[in-house]
Amino acid sequence: MAKIQCNVISYTLQRTVDITVVLPSVTIPESMFEKDPHHDYSHKYPVLYLLHGFGNNNQTWTGYSNVEMYAEERQIAVVMFGAENKFYCNQPQDKFYDFLNQELPEYITQVFPISTRPEDTYIAGLSMGGFGALYHGLSNPEKFAAIGAFSAGLKLDGRPDCRVLAQKIIDEKKTFPKMFISIGDKDFLLENNKDFHAFLEEKGVEHTWQIVPGYGHEWRFWDQKVEEFLDWIQRSDFYANKKRSV
Repeated sequence: MAKIQCNVISYTLQRTVDITVVLPSVTIPESMFEKDPHHDYSHKYPVLYLLHGFGNNNQTWTGYSNVEMYAEERQIAVVMFGAENKFYCNQPQDKFYDFLNQELPEYITQVFPISTRPEDTYIAGLSMGGFGALYHGLSNPEKFAAIGAFSAGLKLDGRPDCRVLAQKIIDEKKTFPKMFISIGDKDFLLENNKDFHAFLEEKGVEHTWQIVPGYGHEWRFWDQKVEEFLDWIQRSDFYANKKRSV
């Protein structure tokens, strides 16, 4: 596994931004026991854009969860960046929506061996990042194969309404990305998530929905869910169904 820390000048944000990239690579068991280990990137990796929560940064997912191991096992790249507390939206001075929507995937797919195919591209996040994943995934359904929203911060004042975005997809007869929405039964955001689930059910929008007993707004829950999401997505890339030990 390679964990690459980037500090990149963004033409969208007009300042530097911190990005963490988890890129599958040769493992220690492979280096010890395979006959001819090598760094072969002839087949580009699928990618998960993984969004952090309020008060977090680009390194929090790798600090509190085992997402590096999960990604290495499943041979998928994971990209995380520092979005401050801006909810992945455009602000008067900070165009975080534009950065995530355009510049970040441009940079990532040009610099790293990562696929540009929508069917190889996924987005997920926790809390503020769960909202961000739904916001971007539903605003750009043609760009993502699946969305993961864990304890999503929905229906917050001044933020876009994901129900409006979903209705737009319905009205325009577009195809929804697959959706995985999960929250603990002790989470303070439960009712907002239940309301969104009820809206999707009423509209006949297919999605996976979970209320998990015993969990609040916490990392034990998010660590479990990101692994479950990685196993839940339907992959068609070269590395699909080639899970390995690390």
